[in-house]
Amino acid sequence: LCRLEHMAHPHDGTPAAELRELARQNRELTSRNQKLAELLKTSRDKLNDLYAKVEELNEPASTYGIYLAPVPRDGEAEVHTSGRRMRLKVSPLVDPAALVPGTLVRLGEGTIVVEACGFDPTGQLATMIERVGEDRAIVADQQGAESLVMLAEPLRAAVRAGDTVLVHTSAGYAFERVAKTEVNQLSLDEVPDVTYADIGGLASQIETIQDSVELPFSHPELYQAYDLRPPKGLLLYGPPGCGKTLIAKAVANSLSQRIGDGGQAHFINVKGPELLNKFVGETERRIRLIFERARELAAGGNPVIVFFDEMESIFRTRGSGVSSDMETTVVPQLLTEIDGVEDIANVIVIGATNREELIDPAILRPGRLDIKVRVSRPGRAEAKDILARYITDGVPLAAPRHELIDATADAMFAPRPFVRLELVDGSAETLHYSDFVSGAMIANVVDRAKKLAIKDHLSGVSTAGVTADHLRQAVREEQDESEDMPNTANPDEWARITGRHGRRVVAAEVIG
Repeated sequence: LCRLEHMAHPHDGTPAAELRELARQNRELTSRNQKLAELLKTSRDKLNDLYAKVEELNEPASTYGIYLAPVPRDGEAEVHTSGRRMRLKVSPLVDPAALVPGTLVRLGEGTIVVEACGFDPTGQLATMIERVGEDRAIVADQQGAESLVMLAEPLRAAVRAGDTVLVHTSAGYAFERVAKTEVNQLSLDEVPDVTYADIGGLASQIETIQDSVELPFSHPELYQAYDLRPPKGLLLYGPPGCGKTLIAKAVANSLSQRIGDGGQAHFINVKGPELLNKFVGETERRIRLIFERARELAAGGNPVIVFFDEMESIFRTRGSGVSSDMETTVVPQLLTEIDGVEDIANVIVIGATNREELIDPAILRPGRLDIKVRVSRPGRAEAKDILARYITDGVPLAAPRHELIDATADAMFAPRPFVRLELVDGSAETLHYSDFVSGAMIANVVDRAKKLAIKDHLSGVSTAGVTADHLRQAVREEQDESEDMPNTANPDEWARITGRHGRRVVAAEVIG
């Protein structure tokens, strides 16, 4: 103190510099003291947080439940938890807007609702069978057991029959629509981009289909004036690879073009083998779902085409099975659905098969599949028409396009014996490779020729493009490697696959 008093009086001879130094040291000590105080406060706060976390570890575990509905008394709610329906208190800290029926909630100490956790992302899958009112639905599990459940808020405007939904069976709620519906697995609702111009060699068949299928949608007033109903169904039959599926796709595309005004035809493509299921009644249920989807789409006034590919694989003649004989129930289900289309003028059933003799006759009778169109193997003229779709000016060609098409057709239909058939009456018939030509084979021949041209280009042999020699070599390779030939152990197959019916074949000798 004496020293400070002495420094406070400059006239005593104490230098001013020493006074300033002591003041600076005083400020530094004050600042350091403040930092130490702040650090002590921060440490105290962290210690309190640690104490709080330790106390939380001593709290009991939280349980979860499904929020069912509010109750008239404020601050309470109906909750399904631990397999029981209970009326619980709701914490005032929980936002009431977050509590909607079906929500997963967390229960704190004293079984009080303390948090809304959204909808349960896991559970059991079930198929919706039918809606009951606005907020309920009938669902069935994989074993077919049906249950009546409540629909959570997000489902009430989006779910429909046939959808796969996520359910909590004990709580009796369906939470979510899973993007895995069986109808979407079996069908394709988009209209294909195939047109009649893409199909070669089938002009007469296309004309027949246009007259029978498209006219009712193009001129409905004339059909009403003549009291004529449009056909319910169409069967495309013939050897494989000749364009049956392409025609069905082109019909859907053409109908969409004719509708106009933003309308669109719907194409449901059903592959026969995918309908099969080992559980009794599952195949029939899937058929019902497909036609229910078709009726739903047709309700808007647009045409719907239900296309069954490989139809013989599932709708065989009843009584011909050797094991489960499932045709006895599957075929009647399809007949019932087709007959049920009477009141819906916008649904057309198209079937495609290369074994028409195996399909149950009840399906093929008039009034169901009214029109039968045979898609035959192409002749020379039809083959040239198909080749014109694949040998185009957009491809590097070493010769004029028409010359290459003629050379390919000549090579394809040149006499080349393949098999000799002995008939039941003792006569014989020789089949040539040209008897087995199909549209798919012609497309593959052109692809082979293009690959040969690419190989020559890469090796430096020629860069002129596709030549007639490439096409002739491709025809020869395709004939040698053709997989369209039936088993020689069953001679009748040789006559059937060529489209010839009549006298029975008793023996077949391959001479190619």
